[in-house]
Amino acid sequence: MEKALNNNDSFNWFSLRVISGKERVVEDTILYESKRENIEDAIEEVFVPFEKVVKIINSKKVIKERVFFPGYILIKMRLDKVSRYFIENIQGVISFVGAKGKQPIPLRDAEIKKIFGEVERKEGREMIVSPFQKDDSVKIIAGPFVDFSGMVKETNDEKQKVKVTISIFGRSTPVELDYFQVELER
Repeated sequence: MEKALNNNDSFNWFSLRVISGKERVVEDTILYESKRENIEDAIEEVFVPFEKVVKIINSKKVIKERVFFPGYILIKMRLDKVSRYFIENIQGVISFVGAKGKQPIPLRDAEIKKIFGEVERKEGREMIVSPFQKDDSVKIIAGPFVDFSGMVKETNDEKQKVKVTISIFGRSTPVELDYFQVELER
């Protein structure tokens, strides 16, 4: 990240529109092709901002990467006719962000600092996406209430907890459980 914010006057950050879902592939292609075409000295860095997201699938914790800006990547490069032509002809690149047919406009330092600040803030933190919604029917699979069934009343993604109402001795009782202690009933 420190390298990203260093100011080298001849290099600027630009935003590229790319095929959504292919950001990593385009990043790898740019880096590979720039070496192959001997133009890597014009490209300092290619960056795909992402965060780690934890999803619970079949009671298993699955970590996935989610791109901050689907369909866009950032590139720090020295822009000239050759490097622009090279980038615009990479498979998966749609165009530079900006007015069509005109010279691409570099991103402002404030924009870059904001993007990298957001990435650093979320780095190391895994965001859990709740597989549960209010009024979902769930079965408890771990803890003291194993095999009980109940209804989701609320979820807390930050704490990774879910409040479930279960019936104990004929009375409706709310219990707070970890996401990993419950699964959706089929």
